[in-house]
Amino acid sequence: FGKTTVYPKRAMYTFTCTEYKDMEQSAEQKARGSASHRECSGQDTRIKIRFNEGGHGLINGSIQFDMPLDAENLTKIQSKFGSEEAIVRQLIHTVVDKSIYMSGPHMSSRESFAEKRTDLVRIVEDQIENGIYATLQKEAKVKDPITGVEKTVTQVEIITKDGKPQRQEAAQLTAFGIRPFNFTIKSLDYYEDVERQIQQQQQLNMEVQISIAEAKKAEQRAITVAEQGKANAAQAKWEQEVEKAKAVTKAEQELEVARLNAQAAEQFKRAEILRGEGEGTRKRLVMQADGGLQAKLEAIKEINKYYADAIKDYKGAWVPQIVMGGEVGRAPGGAANDFIDLLKVKAARDMAVDMSIAGREQTKPKQ
Repeated sequence: FGKTTVYPKRAMYTFTCTEYKDMEQSAEQKARGSASHRECSGQDTRIKIRFNEGGHGLINGSIQFDMPLDAENLTKIQSKFGSEEAIVRQLIHTVVDKSIYMSGPHMSSRESFAEKRTDLVRIVEDQIENGIYATLQKEAKVKDPITGVEKTVTQVEIITKDGKPQRQEAAQLTAFGIRPFNFTIKSLDYYEDVERQIQQQQQLNMEVQISIAEAKKAEQRAITVAEQGKANAAQAKWEQEVEKAKAVTKAEQELEVARLNAQAAEQFKRAEILRGEGEGTRKRLVMQADGGLQAKLEAIKEINKYYADAIKDYKGAWVPQIVMGGEVGRAPGGAANDFIDLLKVKAARDMAVDMSIAGREQTKPKQ
């Protein structure tokens, strides 16, 4: 009197909208470039989620699960549900729906759209597989990112022990030997007001990021200009240093040349002095050796030459035309001869030349 029930080894539970239609945008939305909002126009099995600031959305996704193969778990499933459809409707759907709903308070609508998007998948999947978290709720004051108005939101903290999250109830699927896996969110369809707010926040964030980027660009430009100025100053300084080095090198070269020239002049001076001293010593020794005879003779010769030229060119009479008699003891020739003799004696005396012949006896006049 029994019946045979067939269960699949592996199955998939989907929660989705079979058909969407785009809603018409207002002129303001078109002007802002907002994305068009769409509504489900077909069969809708999406699961609702509520976030901590009060925003709502509908999750479109799926999850796969393996059925148990042992007799004990199959008997429990058969006795409690009796069919695959009942398992999906009464067990799989309930567990997934509850896990999604209890994941919403862990974040805001904007966070689910942006920085905590992957966290949402992880939190839902963990609660499906291991049970719902034990949490603490607290009120917190936060500023609305659009209006800047402070508002109160409910924030949820997971209770942990020894680093592990605590559960307020055990996992339902594993109690029947069912293994869920590969939870996937294909899309998160926000309510129109929430989507509009998210778009405004995104626009604001974009403007903020642009402002930050422009500020950083300006800051970087200022740094670049400053560094360029430093580089130019350094280059100018080093160019001056190069010019200075060239000038110093040139001055050192000129100083070295001047020093060498001074040394050369000093050496030349010393050489000339030595040469003059040597020449003077030589001449002095020569004069000491012969009494300057040659120079004296040359002087006497020149003096007598001038005398001879003067006498030669004299047009008058050097001797009287009539001689009446002569003085006793006077040599013949007259006064002219006496004058010439006097000049020769004077020249010899001036030159200190001894005109006597060596070895000749001098005849002294008798007294």
